[in-house]
Amino acid sequence: MVEAVLFASAQPMSLREIAARLPMGCDAAEAVQALRSRYEGRGVQLTRVGDAWAFRTAGDLAFLMQESVVETRRLSRAATETLAIIAYHQPVTRTEIEEIRGVAVSRGTLDQLIEMEWVRIGRRRQTPGRPVTFVVTETFLDHFGLESARDLPGLAELRAAGLLESRPPGEGMVPNMFEAGQDEADDGDSDIPADDLFESE
Repeated sequence: MVEAVLFASAQPMSLREIAARLPMGCDAAEAVQALRSRYEGRGVQLTRVGDAWAFRTAGDLAFLMQESVVETRRLSRAATETLAIIAYHQPVTRTEIEEIRGVAVSRGTLDQLIEMEWVRIGRRRQTPGRPVTFVVTETFLDHFGLESARDLPGLAELRAAGLLESRPPGEGMVPNMFEAGQDEADDGDSDIPADDLFESE
């Protein structure tokens, strides 16, 4: 039953969502683990995406799907930098994003990331004014093949991929894959397709 539910779902499903579709007394967590073991080593695997589960093509077979995936949406440099800061520093407030970038963050930049469902509003910070925080979504994790934000590439991996300078970034700064100091008002679309923002396996 769990296999059928997950196969039919267009989005990853949490254990609570799965359990709600099963007869009373069924152990959804146990069923998911059994199903995950059954699909281990197969062309399709049961993969954890944040707190949810979904069937995905095995990572070592992703090359078979490359010709069937076309990504035309491009992010501006401001959106790319903002997304990277949120991913590495979440939960993070708008003020903190601006402190790290060194320039103001326009509402349109955050709106674009939220519209793409890669970023969502998190809990309010318990500080004066109670500002909202921003975090990446399960859609973001799923798009880049990550189980959680902890699986984002580290400094060594980013340098090896040529996305970072050799010198370490300043204290408290997000790994800076792009040139800083450019005001968003002058920020045009970059030539970086959304699929290439982070390298996934």
